[in-house]
Amino acid sequence: MKQTKNPIVHNVQINLATFKEQFNNCADVVFRKFHVKGKVAYLFYVDGLINTENIQSHVLHEFVVNRRDNNATLQTLDEEIITLADISENNHVEDVVNEILDGNAALIIDGFDKAYIFPVGGFESRAVSEPESESAIRGPREGFIENIRVNTSLIRRKIKNPNLKLITKKIGEQTKTAVEIFYIDGIADEKVLKELHNRLDRIEIDGIFETGYIEELIEDNAWSIFPQLQVTERPDSVAANLLEGRIALLVDGTPFVMIIPATFWQQFQASEDYYDRFYIAIFLRVIRLFFLAIALLLPALYVAITTYHQEMIPTNLLLSFAASREAIPFPAFVEALIMEVSFEALREAGVRLPKTIGQAVSILGALVIGTAAVDAGIVSAPMVIIVSLTGIASFTIPKFNLGISIRLLRFPLMILGATFGLFGIVIGMLMILTHLCKLRSFGVPYFEPLAPLKFSELKDVLVRVPIWMNDLRPRDFAKKNVRKQGNNLYPSPRQKQKQWRKDL
Repeated sequence: MKQTKNPIVHNVQINLATFKEQFNNCADVVFRKFHVKGKVAYLFYVDGLINTENIQSHVLHEFVVNRRDNNATLQTLDEEIITLADISENNHVEDVVNEILDGNAALIIDGFDKAYIFPVGGFESRAVSEPESESAIRGPREGFIENIRVNTSLIRRKIKNPNLKLITKKIGEQTKTAVEIFYIDGIADEKVLKELHNRLDRIEIDGIFETGYIEELIEDNAWSIFPQLQVTERPDSVAANLLEGRIALLVDGTPFVMIIPATFWQQFQASEDYYDRFYIAIFLRVIRLFFLAIALLLPALYVAITTYHQEMIPTNLLLSFAASREAIPFPAFVEALIMEVSFEALREAGVRLPKTIGQAVSILGALVIGTAAVDAGIVSAPMVIIVSLTGIASFTIPKFNLGISIRLLRFPLMILGATFGLFGIVIGMLMILTHLCKLRSFGVPYFEPLAPLKFSELKDVLVRVPIWMNDLRPRDFAKKNVRKQGNNLYPSPRQKQKQWRKDL
């Protein structure tokens, strides 16, 4: 329900009483009284959200020291104030209160039915540093921080184009959190942009503190275990996705930026793939895909084969497994469940503990507990190897959101393998693939370009072709401006020889 706004009146004392009532019991809100050319004025702001040096030099000094003429009319005073700096006006109490809480200062003067807003925000924030969740050997070493204006500037530095548009929204009835939409006009799909606006406008919530709040409120399938939006800390990754025709969503107070729409295969792509030669990128992507299968299927396959399909194991290896499990009191499924849960607990403990000891605790804890469990006859040595390989494989997935989804799916596949053997694993994989093929991200098929199959867009999925061959944007993201580079960017040797001879 839209509320009516209270106007600012000409009497400064009435305005002051109104604002003091709004900020009642707010000890950090400062009201400073002074005179502007003989007229009573009040400057108020939130201490800690503004830069006091800017207040002193650009506001108080300008009015109190340099402008002592007391014979000014309201019109001349209004004109002089507006010419000071990037100052805006506002005529409603509620809007001025929101400006104050955003880190600006407001000036009210006797005889004026408006307030002047001074952009003097400047609170302490973390310095730009390398993102911890997406480290890279080669590439930029800068990552987003919690200040949204710094984050937008990092993207602007990458794409110096006036077609890079920025739209700001306020979401949260209590927090009024700034949410900003970045897109390139002429490349991004207008239908996706309109749908994003509609979904954001439908949000009615008290507060937004992180991108995770919005992610759950705007994704297509709220019950899917797979992430339908890509989250990144790297400005170069956001810039590259914007050039592909996607849309970036920034939230004030968090270093994570959402990319819309997203596909399953985006989660395998690291920014480093495009900084190394394509041979290296192809090798790394094949490694990731292989270890994705290991992280998802290895414990379930071990349980199913050792329980129901022993004939598939070579004789010598089967005898070795039997000897190692001779004294184990639990079946293979319970053994795998104990080790997997213990490993996940150690990994979570390593994340929550201080960084100086967290990594050591997680690694040493796994070694000590694994060795002690084998010596005590609780689990077998092959199971410790299986769980260790599975844990290492899960770390090869570049995006954390997809990695934790794979870790969770491992447990139902283990249950199916322990219940129905390999047939259960096949049934589970068919269910997962069917779900992936049905899933959408803002109307874009989540598993494209493999489902539906698009041969022209397979150049940057399982493998990465050379940059000079990847000349088109994905058509599901950029439907107007599809071409992103010129033709014949890498001419053949014969063409090179002709050009050299012509130059000579």
